[in-house]
Amino acid sequence: MSPTRMSKIEGAARLVLEFNEAFNLHNVSGMMQLMSDDCIFENTAPAPDGTVFSGKKAVTQFWQEFFRESPHAHIEIEEVFGFGNRCVMHWKYSWVDAAEKKGHVRGVDIFEVKDGYICKKLSYVKG
Repeated sequence: MSPTRMSKIEGAARLVLEFNEAFNLHNVSGMMQLMSDDCIFENTAPAPDGTVFSGKKAVTQFWQEFFRESPHAHIEIEEVFGFGNRCVMHWKYSWVDAAEKKGHVRGVDIFEVKDGYICKKLSYVKG
């Protein structure tokens, strides 16, 4: 594999790790700095197909509302691997609900990177 291709693979994984770090800080601005203007985010809910949010404004609004409703949201990365302009992150998402009960689910995100920005984030969860 050429050094240029390897650099792109590593770059996508580093970008995803940085995005997750901003997520765990609930830093929507930091997350959105890593996403393209024409980004697409496919949420896990409602089942079975989730909801698609298109464009930076819609995705930003989703994350702002998400953290307002889930102030204890946290993602623990279990595995990250990349290939080309795509990166897969296997995760465990934890929260605390309104009754102070802890919960978690596991899933994966498939990221697509273009020109140094995340342009697509597709989320899937074990049901």
